[in-house]
Amino acid sequence: MAGIVQEQWSAAENGSATMTAKGSSRELRHGGRTAHSMSSSSLRKKSDLRVIQKVPYKGLKDFLSNLQEVILGTKLAILFPAIPAAIIGTYCGFSQPWIFGLSLLGLTPLAERVSFLTEQLAFYTGPTLGGLLNATCGNATELIIAILALTNHKVAVVKYSLLGSILSNLLLVLGTSLFCGGIANLQREQRFDRKQADVNFFLLLMGLLCHMLPMLFGYVATGETSADLIADMSLNLSRASSIVMLISYIAYLVFQLFTHRQLFDAQDQDDAYDDDVAEEETAVIGFWSGFVWLVGMTLVIALLSEYVVATIEDASESWGLSVSFISIILLPIVGNAAEHAGAIIFAFKNKLDISLGVALGSATQIGLFVVPLTIIVAWIIGINMDLNFNLLETGSLALSIIITAFTLQDGTSHYMKGLVLLLCYIIIAICFFVDKLPQKQPNVIHLGHQAMNKVAAAVGEGVFSS
Repeated sequence: MAGIVQEQWSAAENGSATMTAKGSSRELRHGGRTAHSMSSSSLRKKSDLRVIQKVPYKGLKDFLSNLQEVILGTKLAILFPAIPAAIIGTYCGFSQPWIFGLSLLGLTPLAERVSFLTEQLAFYTGPTLGGLLNATCGNATELIIAILALTNHKVAVVKYSLLGSILSNLLLVLGTSLFCGGIANLQREQRFDRKQADVNFFLLLMGLLCHMLPMLFGYVATGETSADLIADMSLNLSRASSIVMLISYIAYLVFQLFTHRQLFDAQDQDDAYDDDVAEEETAVIGFWSGFVWLVGMTLVIALLSEYVVATIEDASESWGLSVSFISIILLPIVGNAAEHAGAIIFAFKNKLDISLGVALGSATQIGLFVVPLTIIVAWIIGINMDLNFNLLETGSLALSIIITAFTLQDGTSHYMKGLVLLLCYIIIAICFFVDKLPQKQPNVIHLGHQAMNKVAAAVGEGVFSS
């Protein structure tokens, strides 16, 4: 009865839009829903509208039903009080570390709700546009934090946070999913479709090339090459590479949503399992309601992201943790907790295609969309940001991609593979935990290498002269 009443409310708000949404729901489930949105759906709960049905005023009834679906329709609703607490704390003089922690907690349910709202809009826009919407908004939190950090000239924080998102998806999310899935399915061989993973690794390796080349400029330059010239070369190459990376991401979306959609539909092959994914779904809120909620959620994410960016240095000093550790390890773990939990849940159900789609798809989106877009935005607003993430960070990224690619090369999985990925992530986390060096400025590595070149040249001259 509750479903019928809810359908009538949606029809009143959108006319015949509900019938369109119902008619395309099965098609949307196969084409418009991405692995990202499917993982987040595992954290949702069905709303009980029996009390709201008794409200006599239609406008109030519609508002309460939307409030029930959007705010209380998630298992992470318990974290929503952190949002007003962070805002109130800002004006009441709370310490900066408290505001930082509350803002991080508030971002966790917001990221999941953005995924829910984009999926609701996809019921009305159709499977192709819906899939594009999900793909674009999948990492909205990281993009907003990066742009706000850029406007505050915190380039190091931008690089650290984006690198941490990629490492978190490749090692932590995927490793935990493979480990938990292997433990839960000891008597069953876990298999997945390698075709989707291969596409993601090709793109990740191309992105890695774009990161390595600007860094290598400092290592091929002679001792007479000025630091300004090296920085200018690195910056120009990074901007050109960012344009190429964005073109490749657009091609990836065309490949995923149009020409080779069947490769990414493999995630539905295990629908025989009894879970929420196998159920026929329809929209629970209207199009314009979903659009207004999405805009409002995005504004709140922007506000909390501004708090995070403004207080990260104070939190670093208060907690005794480096900014690099907080940005690379803590920010991705808390900010993407919803989709991470969803990926692990599907791995427990032996649905590795969805778990891989979440981890690899999110890493690819960060590496080939968010990172180059950030470079372009910095270029537009007059900030010099390049793709040189420094030697330690780029080396961690390269080894993570290679290890993960080798782990998934045979199309099968067991808990040992997940354990190795988790241990690699722990090693990287320890590395940045003990790293107490100041935030590295551009060309630090370049200048250091030039000095090494001069020392080596002097030693060589001394040897040959003797």
